[in-house]
Amino acid sequence: MSSSWRNKDGSPRRPQAVFLDRDGVINRDSPDYVTAWSQFRFLPGSLAAITALTAADIPVIVVTNQSAVARGLIRPETLTDMHRRLNRIVRHNGGRIQAILHCPHHPDDGCGCRKPQPGMLIEAQTRYGLDLKQTIMIGDRASDIACGHGAGCGGTILVRSGPQDARPELARLGIRPDWIVADLAAAVQTILGPQGAPP
Repeated sequence: MSSSWRNKDGSPRRPQAVFLDRDGVINRDSPDYVTAWSQFRFLPGSLAAITALTAADIPVIVVTNQSAVARGLIRPETLTDMHRRLNRIVRHNGGRIQAILHCPHHPDDGCGCRKPQPGMLIEAQTRYGLDLKQTIMIGDRASDIACGHGAGCGGTILVRSGPQDARPELARLGIRPDWIVADLAAAVQTILGPQGAPP
C-alpha cells in the first residue's frame, strides 16, 4: 500500500468512502449488458469484500454507467429492482452499500455523470460531505480510473476481473492507477491490510 495511505505507525489509513464500479467488479460483466436479475452473477469474493469494508466502517458507494437504459435494453424500474436485490443480498451477507448511483445516459449524450466524467462522485461528495482526496475509486475499466483521477480521489485501484485489459487504454491516456490487483477482494486487502482482508 502506498505510504500516503498509511498512518504514522504503518497501519492502513481508513478512507472516508470507497467507490465501486458494478459490472466487472461486483458482478460479471457482459458484452450484451446485464439487463435482468437472472443475468446477475456475483464475482467470487465480491460479497465478502463489501462485508469487510462494512466491518471496517468504510462506506461503500457504487457508481455505475448504465447506458442500457438509454439504449432501451432495460427499463429504469427494472434497474431499480436489480439494485434493490443487490442491496438485499449484500445486507444478508453482513455488508452495506450506502448508495448506488448510476448514469442512464447514452455515451453520445454528453452528460456530466457518465464515467470518465466525475459527476456521480461529485454528487456523492455533496450528498455525504466527503473529501474526495480521502476516498478510493475501484474499477475494471479505464473510464473508472480516469473518473477517480478527474474527481481528485486520493487513490485508484484497477481490478483485472472485467472482460477487458484496461492498461493499454490507460497508457494511451497517460493515467496510472495507484494499484493494479486481481479483483475486489485483493483491492480490499490493499486498503485494509492483511488483518482486515476478506476471508
